[in-house]
Amino acid sequence: MDGDSTSGGDRRGRHSHRAEPTTLTGSDPPDERDEDSRNGDGATAWQPLVPGVPAARGVDDEPAPAGNETDRPAADVRRPARTRGDLVRTGVRGVGQLLVTAGLVVLLFVVYEVWVTDLFSDRKQTELSQELREDWTADPTVPTLPDGGISEVPLGQGFAFIRIPAFGEDYVKVVLEGTDEEELVEGPGHYVDSAMPGEQGNFALAGHRVGKGSPFLDLDQLAPGDPIVIETADSWFTYRVVGPDDPNGIPSQQIVLPSDVSVIAPTPNGPLDGPPSGAYLTLTTCHPKFSARERLIVHAVLDGDPVSKADAPDGPPALTEG
Repeated sequence: MDGDSTSGGDRRGRHSHRAEPTTLTGSDPPDERDEDSRNGDGATAWQPLVPGVPAARGVDDEPAPAGNETDRPAADVRRPARTRGDLVRTGVRGVGQLLVTAGLVVLLFVVYEVWVTDLFSDRKQTELSQELREDWTADPTVPTLPDGGISEVPLGQGFAFIRIPAFGEDYVKVVLEGTDEEELVEGPGHYVDSAMPGEQGNFALAGHRVGKGSPFLDLDQLAPGDPIVIETADSWFTYRVVGPDDPNGIPSQQIVLPSDVSVIAPTPNGPLDGPPSGAYLTLTTCHPKFSARERLIVHAVLDGDPVSKADAPDGPPALTEG
């Protein structure tokens, strides 16, 4: 009995010893950690969580399925191949954007050519008008073409005014010597080898139709009999658009190619070296508007003798015609 009692007591003691909990310390090795101390995120009591460092995976955690698309990097997700329709839509969109850009560029160019250059030319015309009046006060010499040769007026210099009552009472432009672009950008220019105002022959002028002051914008609206008045230092010369009864058969208007220079011959449409058969005025400009493909020509003929500015300081009667 004592032996049995002793034997039973030993068994109880050994059982009690195994049931006592074991306390882990920081010096306990990892293989002695308590499996019941795991928390829900896989950390153990002996492995504290460190901010910013992912917790170690627990032994009971299951790995993510190998084929899960949501766990793949973004670069691994393939986009569907572009179809022909997608390419066509992209092309149409690109062409549309290009056309819009081109339209804006053209619009800006038109604004510049029609309005901005007009402002510059109007300002220059004001300066030229003041200079010409001052020159006439100092030296009222009328320029001439000696022996039918080239004018003695320096290129780019103003020497007369042109007035067209049909374009309004305020229409007056300084006429410059020369028809190069540097002259025409400032106002109507005189063909250097053509007659001077009032002379026998063809007093021929060129001017821009649109932009650069647009001096001849409405040239096509002139009708037979309309007056065109040229003012020089001491005289007024009145020309009138020719009618169907012109003795030389000169038309009031015509449209020609830029290469047809016979329109500024001494007798319009005659030979360049031919003799004059009257005192004409010819105005030339581009045609149609916004194009230099052709030339619009208006012919006028001198109407009577010149009027002295001393007798008519405000101009001839033609300036006040209704």
